[in-house]
Amino acid sequence: MTLQKRNNVNISGSGSATLILSHGFGCDQTMWKLLLPHLASRFRVISYDLVGAGQSDLAAYEPEKYSSLWGYASDLNELIDAYAEGPVILVCHSASAMIGTLAQRQQPGRVAAMVMIGGSPSYIDSGDYAGGFLAEEVDALLEAIDDNYQGWSTTMAPVLMGEPGEPALGEELLSSFKRTDGQIARHFARVIFLADHRADVVGLDTPTLILQCTRDPVVPVAVGKYLNRVLPNSQLSLIEGMGHYPQLSAPSACTAAIDGFLAQLDFDHG
Repeated sequence: MTLQKRNNVNISGSGSATLILSHGFGCDQTMWKLLLPHLASRFRVISYDLVGAGQSDLAAYEPEKYSSLWGYASDLNELIDAYAEGPVILVCHSASAMIGTLAQRQQPGRVAAMVMIGGSPSYIDSGDYAGGFLAEEVDALLEAIDDNYQGWSTTMAPVLMGEPGEPALGEELLSSFKRTDGQIARHFARVIFLADHRADVVGLDTPTLILQCTRDPVVPVAVGKYLNRVLPNSQLSLIEGMGHYPQLSAPSACTAAIDGFLAQLDFDHG
């Protein structure tokens, strides 16, 4: 099996730096469609589907390998080695923010910069850390996904998108959720929501942009501020509004923030 088939790899644009787009739970690379034209005008852009998502090869899904985000991180490093040219910039949404972090821990220095959109190292409150959920709330969330993934998707898609004035966006997210294999989604949800990657993010010195909405129903601003504190070479950019998918609901704000961040770094855009 080729990596291209395994992860449904697509390459667009050109430039001396490579930008890799990595999506989150219940989604696939179509979540980047509004950012892709702008980014591809300046960079070589690699978009892909996590194994188990989108048009990836579902036969490649190994529950043991993907019982933690480290398995996905290994996949990402394989894609970097196979397809990247020049400096590598990761743009990672939600769970992929930690996948990108772990990939950097596996191959230190391989990634030149990173953008975390709605990323969180841990979703559960612990001591002074405000992850956004109590442990029993995460248990209830996982139980709801286990009991009726399709029903959970229908209820939560518009809430997670956070744009009631644009119902088509919620419908698009719901369609993405429904395209995802239910059994894999249930497993992936547990991997994400029960993980604690705080020890992995602390001290990571890769230049990082932390980007999120001010009213993200999954990741409170406190998490973004935490990441900004523990990542020594990071900056936090908040997009005013509600939602966990600003790459769809606020694409102009996303591209402006990403452009501003990358302009501070010495990348030749070709």
